[in-house]
Amino acid sequence: MSCSLGFDFGSHKIGIAVGQSVTATATPLTTLSYVKHKPDWDGIERIISEWKPDTLVIGLPYQMDDEEAELAERAKKFARQLHGRFHLPVEMVDERLTSREASNRLGKKAGKDVTLVDSMAAKLILETWLNK
Repeated sequence: MSCSLGFDFGSHKIGIAVGQSVTATATPLTTLSYVKHKPDWDGIERIISEWKPDTLVIGLPYQMDDEEAELAERAKKFARQLHGRFHLPVEMVDERLTSREASNRLGKKAGKDVTLVDSMAAKLILETWLNK
């Protein structure tokens, strides 16, 4: 059984989920806020150390017209940084509409805790990749 981590990369915070290949399902873990305008690398390192994933999966933002969204270049940079720091395989997957779907699934909970949306979006990103 292999373990993977999914990341919903944002400009101020990053949602994280964990999943495994046997059932191709994932679970939201947490949302990390940026530290001094940079990803919380210490927090990411703690999660990677705890879960020991085989693969890291990052959502690649697309617009509805199939063009990469404004945040796509920053997401790719984050993917390169993850690979460089942790020497794990990094995959990118289309994350179109995952935040909206996460909000829909969470319903009223989404309004009470916006960080839930990010980790739920990471779950959906990871499940998209696991089901490929």
